[in-house]
Amino acid sequence: MTDDATSLLSRYIAQSSSAELPQEVIHKTKLHILDTVAAIISGSQLKPGRFAAAFVQGLGSRAESSVLGTDIVASATDAALANGMAGHADETDDSHLRSRSHPGCSVVPAAFALGEKNNVSGAAVIRAVSAGYDVGTRATIALGYGPAKTHRHSTHSIAATFGAAAAAGSLIRPSPEQAAYLLSYAAQQASGVTSWNRDHEHIEKAFDFGGMGARNGVFAALFVAAGANGVSDVMTGKGSFLEAFGEKGDPSQLSDGLGERYEVMQTSIKKWCVGSPIQAALDSLVYLMRQHRVGAKDVEKLVAIMPDDRLHIVDNRSIPDICLQYLLAVTLLDGTLTFRSSHDEERMEDPRVLELRKRIEAVPSAELTAAKPSRQAIIRLSLRDGREVERRTYAVLGTPDNPMSDGEVCDKAVDLIAPVCGRGKTQELVETLMALDQVDSFRSIQTLFRPS
Repeated sequence: MTDDATSLLSRYIAQSSSAELPQEVIHKTKLHILDTVAAIISGSQLKPGRFAAAFVQGLGSRAESSVLGTDIVASATDAALANGMAGHADETDDSHLRSRSHPGCSVVPAAFALGEKNNVSGAAVIRAVSAGYDVGTRATIALGYGPAKTHRHSTHSIAATFGAAAAAGSLIRPSPEQAAYLLSYAAQQASGVTSWNRDHEHIEKAFDFGGMGARNGVFAALFVAAGANGVSDVMTGKGSFLEAFGEKGDPSQLSDGLGERYEVMQTSIKKWCVGSPIQAALDSLVYLMRQHRVGAKDVEKLVAIMPDDRLHIVDNRSIPDICLQYLLAVTLLDGTLTFRSSHDEERMEDPRVLELRKRIEAVPSAELTAAKPSRQAIIRLSLRDGREVERRTYAVLGTPDNPMSDGEVCDKAVDLIAPVCGRGKTQELVETLMALDQVDSFRSIQTLFRPS
């Protein structure tokens, strides 16, 4: 193998199973594992999660790995598919801005599937997840895509496959040569187009962002572990991944900062269980409501000024948790936003909500698109008493510039998991995942992920 981008990535994956991670990386990875598990278990009760669980149960595959939030045990590939779809059954999961991906909903299911199948330690799962975030995000950063509304391929699907392959690959403890083959099978399965924007029920989107990549990554790892060989320079060789998918491809980005810059540290955990572009708008609105003690009855008009490259993703959508106007309306009406209200399809037709939405205007802003930190938003309220108040959120809560505290992440997890698993078991689950590096047998904790 030559010292090119493929071999550098391959060696990183091969060495990840025994890598010594900095303590802050271990801690942040555990937070993302917990947050993703919460997304999976809560998502198991939503339409994409229920569909995926029923689908893999119907396949009747070998019992190897758990489908979280259910009593189903399926093959590792099938469990990864179901957990990946449940992890992105809504908009609860984490996101990585620069790579335009949601790493957790594919990487964590892949690591959990092989972690249970091979009964590895919790520390091995943490290392695998960290490696998955590093490889998956770099795979799309290296493609050199322009603005989000112009790229040709779905970065969310591509990053998911490479991230899951690296995570699953770490747990088969491959040689560098085998890791190169792993990347080749990930590249051959890389796919996805941006038509997911038109999905009305989140099932295809959940497959694209989470399930497909998790399944593909686990398959690639198992295939190589069984002895499959392949091409050893797939990332930059003739007919390469970058050649096929790149816009302004930069091979150096595939390995830039490996082992020094850990991408889990640059990944956001969401405060609100809604689409990423809406987070700043909600932060701004809730601030104004609390600061000025106002609600729906006090507001004559609400103007939401949003980045013009992302507004189309959330503008008057038919899915509640990615509909900007619906979410702002129910927040004004209720005084806050909950998991239940952000997923209430029936309430989208509530006359009070519809009437309030007529007073909400979304305005695209090129300035906010260019602003740093990214994903800023401005909320301007015209109040019935004649006042105008405005709030601009610069650093969204949960992003690297304004991270959530451990307590906030744990509280979010409890709120999402407890309705499925019960409060007592949920507390034990949270404590176990926050001490996952002390768990010797990953298989021994699987009962914690099942419903009460």
